[in-house]
Amino acid sequence: MSGAGYKFEKANRSLMERLFEPPVVGQMSPTAKVVAQIILFVWSIFVLFPLYWIVITSFKDAAAVNQGPFYVPFLDFQPNLDAWRSQFNTDPNCDVPSIFRQVGLLVYNSFVFIVSPVVKLQPMEPQICKTLLAFTNSIVVSIFSTALCVAIGSMAAYALARIQYKPKFGNIMVFVGLTLLLILATSYFGVPWWASSAVALALFFLLARTLGKRFKRTLGNGDILFWIISQRILPPIVVVIPIYMMFQAIGMLDTHFALVMMYAVANLPIVVWLMHDFFANLPIELEESAQLDGATRFGIFWDIVLPLTRPGLAATTLLTLILNWNEYLFAVFLATAKVQTMPIMVAAKNAGEKGVFWWEMCAIIVVMIIPVIIMAIILQRFIAKGVLLGAVKG
Repeated sequence: MSGAGYKFEKANRSLMERLFEPPVVGQMSPTAKVVAQIILFVWSIFVLFPLYWIVITSFKDAAAVNQGPFYVPFLDFQPNLDAWRSQFNTDPNCDVPSIFRQVGLLVYNSFVFIVSPVVKLQPMEPQICKTLLAFTNSIVVSIFSTALCVAIGSMAAYALARIQYKPKFGNIMVFVGLTLLLILATSYFGVPWWASSAVALALFFLLARTLGKRFKRTLGNGDILFWIISQRILPPIVVVIPIYMMFQAIGMLDTHFALVMMYAVANLPIVVWLMHDFFANLPIELEESAQLDGATRFGIFWDIVLPLTRPGLAATTLLTLILNWNEYLFAVFLATAKVQTMPIMVAAKNAGEKGVFWWEMCAIIVVMIIPVIIMAIILQRFIAKGVLLGAVKG
């Protein structure tokens, strides 16, 4: 051999080849790296600038906002706490000592409620801070509804991914007809709901056993999935009045239970559809091997399936939490005073007699976005894996 070096060696490559060709397989060229970094930097500014603007606006006063725009604190404008004081000092018992006292009472009541329900709880309503109350309500309702929604939705998605259902269309129509008769009997004839429900349930089982054999047409898992997602396609404003009347009839308006149930039901289709994709991509051989070893269906789901789909479960949980945290429509109708959430409190302040200035509203918005940002940081490593796992097939 002549001893001359190959062209792909660094010493034998021209300047243009070094700039625009990758040095090794699987890496980008230096120019591509620079372009990618610039695009990511510009996109990061585009995404993060609204959050940055809200944060710095919460530390401005009327002059800094009206004479602006000002972008850099201490250089363009002098930051202050006027917006924060106006939001927390307008309501009584919202100073720092009162909030710490209320948090202490909340922890004490939670401990007493869990350990010994016989012990009398300390009243918190007379000295509660409205902002703290709304913040606590949002956390409680969002966490419990998210946990309930993800638990039920993941089990339903796993069942639809692994078990083939063939419900008969005639039985479904019988169930729908009995449900309509139940509503008519309860609403127009004054029959107690528990009595009409028991009679309708008994009639359904009787008719399903007697007439079910005559029905031939069946539905599949795809039809069930489409029906589930159709509940999310329906605009919530269409059903909010009937839902309000239902909770009013059973005396559960302005309760945490009503909001938790509605948030969970509203976001259940999203959880089922997202988790169904993750479960369907898992190799079924792992579950079959566990079944041969004597594992139960729930044991397989808990010990094998859930750990393998942890990234997708984390991404679905965060998405559901964000939807529950920002939900406004159901909270407007179902929460009147005691269980008002943060979106309702912000809207109420903005619709007051004097109104709320934008820089004052930013202070409450900063408080609202902190829990979601913390949760996103905690689940960040799972979210990236979950998105890729759901996008890659084959």
